[in-house]
Amino acid sequence: MSKSTLPKLIIAASDHDADMLYATGFFVPDPFVFLQQGRRSTIVLSDLEIDRGRKEARVDEVVAYSDISRRLKKGKDASFVAHATEFLRSRKIRRAAVPGSFPLGLAADLEKAGIKLIPQPGLFWPEREHKTAEELKLMRQALAITEAGMARGVEVLRAAEIGPKRVLRWNAKTLTSEILRAEIDAAILRAGGVPANTIVAGGEQACDPHERGSGPLRANELIILDIFPRSAASGYFGDMTRTILRGQASDAQRRLWNTCLEGQKRALKAMKPGVAGKPVQDEVRKFFTDQGYPTEQREGRWTGFFHGLGHGLGLEIHEVPRVAATTFRSGQVVTVEPGIYVPSLGGARHEDVITITPTGNRLLSRFPKQLEI
Repeated sequence: MSKSTLPKLIIAASDHDADMLYATGFFVPDPFVFLQQGRRSTIVLSDLEIDRGRKEARVDEVVAYSDISRRLKKGKDASFVAHATEFLRSRKIRRAAVPGSFPLGLAADLEKAGIKLIPQPGLFWPEREHKTAEELKLMRQALAITEAGMARGVEVLRAAEIGPKRVLRWNAKTLTSEILRAEIDAAILRAGGVPANTIVAGGEQACDPHERGSGPLRANELIILDIFPRSAASGYFGDMTRTILRGQASDAQRRLWNTCLEGQKRALKAMKPGVAGKPVQDEVRKFFTDQGYPTEQREGRWTGFFHGLGHGLGLEIHEVPRVAATTFRSGQVVTVEPGIYVPSLGGARHEDVITITPTGNRLLSRFPKQLEI
């Protein structure tokens, strides 16, 4: 039996496993069994989830865990592995393809029971890289949630007053990264999303791309807001970054911000089917270098544009394809997020989400870009 015709097996919680969620369209917090034989798909659910699964799961068959228990000597007291093994044996499964992330201990137990597992390299569901019209609709909804969080962040910054030593004050308190992040995250929850490690990083902190940010925010400093929530309804992620300054930007800050924006525009103009991503990324980096922002280490710290141009987005915040490792194809959804980081001046990053179309690309994120508030 070739690898392509092997039955496909996943054992995972769909709340946390994108492959399982893609296969079933059904959120479950605990691990359960999914099996695809040919075109027929089956899941095994506990009695706690069985009725919901029969109504909501996008599968052909739902098997009750308790039905398997009745066939086992220990019944309900038998282990999860015993239940999974009994189910697979009842379907005459001796070999199955599994995702590369399949749990090692569980794999060892199944192989002891005579079921050989073949890890599948790359995407377990290759079709995940090509987003359907329905998926694009769900991703636009996730981005609308993202934009609701961004709008709240801008609203609070606009309402903030500039206090002594340029420290921002809001609601008669010092406005910190933590307070602004909480306001953004609350707006995301109200909009139907689940926030995840929202970045609110100002000044020197903005020069570390994954710094979440902490402490007081100040006027006349660049503040990076990077928001990437998950839709609670669909599981798809949004992702967007804006760089904002409360107060008045210096000429150097304005030039940094505008140069980063021009780099993103150049990338967007170049990204279309058949174009390799790495040369596009390299051209953006060269443009930044030519403008006086080389990618290099200074005193042990990276400056310039030292991360990737973007990544795939969908049921995972970082999924295939990585921009620098792909040749663009219609249906892909990727972020485009060049950044320039200059310690003592600040960081600027502009991030939007696009889908590659047959003739070019189309923006899915719509929130405006504004430097000064």
